[in-house]
Amino acid sequence: MSFKQKKISACIGILFGSLCIGAQAQIAPPPDYDQKLKSVTVSATRSGTPLDEIPLNTTILTKEALEVSPDQTIDQILKNVPGVILNDTPYYQKDPTGQSINVRGLGNARTLVLIDGLPANDAFYGTVQWNLVPMSAIDSVEFIRGGVSSLWGNYSMGGVINIKTKTPVNSQQEASASIGSFGTYNVAASKDIIASDNLQLRLSADYFNTDGYQNISTISPAASNSIRNGQGPASSHNSNFRLQGYFKATQDTSGFFRAGYHTMSDLSSGYAFATNLKQDTDIAAGTTTRLEDRARLDANLFYSNTNFNKQNGSTTNTRSNNIAANTPYISANYKDPYNTVGASAQYTKELTGVINQYLIGVDARNIAGSNLTNNLNNNGTVSNINYSEGQQTFLGLMGQVKARASSIPLETTLAARVDQWSSQTPTAYNTGPNGANPTYQNIPNQSKTQLSPTLGFLYKATSNWDLRTAAYQAFRAPGLNNTLRSFGSSSGFSFANPNLTPETMIGYEVGTDYRWKGGFAQVTAFNNYIQNAVATYSLSARSSTDVALAKSLCGATGNPLTGTGNRGICNSTNISYYTNNQNLLSQGLEFQFHHDINSKWATDANYAFTSTKLTMSATSDPTGKQVGGVPQNILGGGITYYPIPDASFTATVRYVGSSWLNTANTLPVASYAVVGLRANYQASKNTTIYASAVNLFNRQYNTFGTGGSNTSYVVGSPQAINVGARIIF
Repeated sequence: MSFKQKKISACIGILFGSLCIGAQAQIAPPPDYDQKLKSVTVSATRSGTPLDEIPLNTTILTKEALEVSPDQTIDQILKNVPGVILNDTPYYQKDPTGQSINVRGLGNARTLVLIDGLPANDAFYGTVQWNLVPMSAIDSVEFIRGGVSSLWGNYSMGGVINIKTKTPVNSQQEASASIGSFGTYNVAASKDIIASDNLQLRLSADYFNTDGYQNISTISPAASNSIRNGQGPASSHNSNFRLQGYFKATQDTSGFFRAGYHTMSDLSSGYAFATNLKQDTDIAAGTTTRLEDRARLDANLFYSNTNFNKQNGSTTNTRSNNIAANTPYISANYKDPYNTVGASAQYTKELTGVINQYLIGVDARNIAGSNLTNNLNNNGTVSNINYSEGQQTFLGLMGQVKARASSIPLETTLAARVDQWSSQTPTAYNTGPNGANPTYQNIPNQSKTQLSPTLGFLYKATSNWDLRTAAYQAFRAPGLNNTLRSFGSSSGFSFANPNLTPETMIGYEVGTDYRWKGGFAQVTAFNNYIQNAVATYSLSARSSTDVALAKSLCGATGNPLTGTGNRGICNSTNISYYTNNQNLLSQGLEFQFHHDINSKWATDANYAFTSTKLTMSATSDPTGKQVGGVPQNILGGGITYYPIPDASFTATVRYVGSSWLNTANTLPVASYAVVGLRANYQASKNTTIYASAVNLFNRQYNTFGTGGSNTSYVVGSPQAINVGARIIF
């Protein structure tokens, strides 16, 4: 039997049963990363830049990289990319208001996520709607780190992630299904229609369901009684329906259009009677026109509408209102309708000579919404009502120039963007029981003009090795969640601040990339400083300013912070409010490596060191300490074995160093490591089956996050086994 051709019995179900596949096949090398990556053009740069010409640290997750990951959702795959700080709890186990992403320790809602170039950040909360795109629909992912507000404006302090979905192919149909632990299953189907050379369509639908697991921790140092009466596993389900179209209007003009309807439903804090339901409708369209003299004009528009109905669950501490202690009840319900409309136009010109490209663009976006919160007593009566409505408008003008020196291999990118941000809150009030005695706030309009420049250099030392550096300024506006959503209960009140203004970040990074035929290595160091960062703080009875603010918010004549006199609607002395009075410094190092060892083995490694500290704060959080929810060290590695061309086995390990739940550094989270496993087999040209295990050895651990007490700890994903198949016909 020769080395290059032999019969191999591949047991891809080692963990899941005796599913063994026999195959007669020719040994072939694993994917060629030099060809997969070096020639990639990155659309997230807006100018279509080759990967090896981008001065910012950039990662491409190819289809092959996605298919060997043990993780089954895109957020959990991204958590293994250096620079991304996401814990080991899948998005569907989290409340929709907490499904975000943290890059380089800069905090949630400070990284822009796109799906095919259009925003996936929730317009109200700034969180990421990971449910909008199942794994079966994803073709690849582009991730550019660093402040890219010069390209994209708001949200892009930490960078931009562009999830690219599959496009129509040969009028084919595709179906996929998976089933796994905790009653988790997913089904998806798509139909490609090639109506003509000038029109291609893709219809797709998917449904996801899980019974969930209990993610509230009782593992030390979490409180042993963290799980309260009425709480259980966090079940969830979501669905998506999409129509994508690609057309050629003329010889020089092509375009796209898409429409979708999406739902996501889950339990709030694991209370089976307290549900969250999000319903989203979105449409988008755009054209690209090739002009004479190597120029093109791009135009896009999009619209999304969301209805979010949310209920908060709670459990009574003591007997009151003739309700026994430890009785679960709905403590609040919210109605958050909101919508976004936006448009953009961009002119790009390719040149010869020192300046080889320039572009100019303009875009506009309006976000409008409202929040109605009914805060409830444990007997179902309304204790108070909070209502606000408002809108934010973004107008941006950008330009970018790329130049290549003639005497040395140096490429320069200079971009600048001016954004005009405005915020209007025409109505904001808080009331007593059943809407009595409303306290109206008179909110002046807010506006700010923000300049976001970027200057980047890339020096090609050799054809395979480059050195790069970039400096940038970026901004992020406060979300409607910060300016409109007030809520409260017997344990405390949190009030929105419609007077918030945008944050500003100044940063720089230096790095190097080395690519060879069998792999690549990247190292980047960064320094980012945010001024006027938005955060919530507790009002203090020792501050006369805070006392006056509490009286105004609560409609009180007494002092709500000490519980004396007429306290208005606030029946708790724990009152919090948003502020801009924080500065944040984040510094770190990112490393990523891939190497095809030989024709049968490939290996990956990644590491991120992140130091994030407050340098100034008006909150109770101390300065100079690692902020809560940001581990300093995250390390990962993996090895893939290709026994035959149509099969692969991948084993991964993820190590997360110790961290803190809170910035006061009193609630520690121990370090942990988890192992994953994935097996793929292409049974035929059109049929693929796989099996995966997350947390292979079922380690029980607290994953990192944020919280203010020892009841805030959450459990990382327990052992989760999935098997699935995809067929194209």
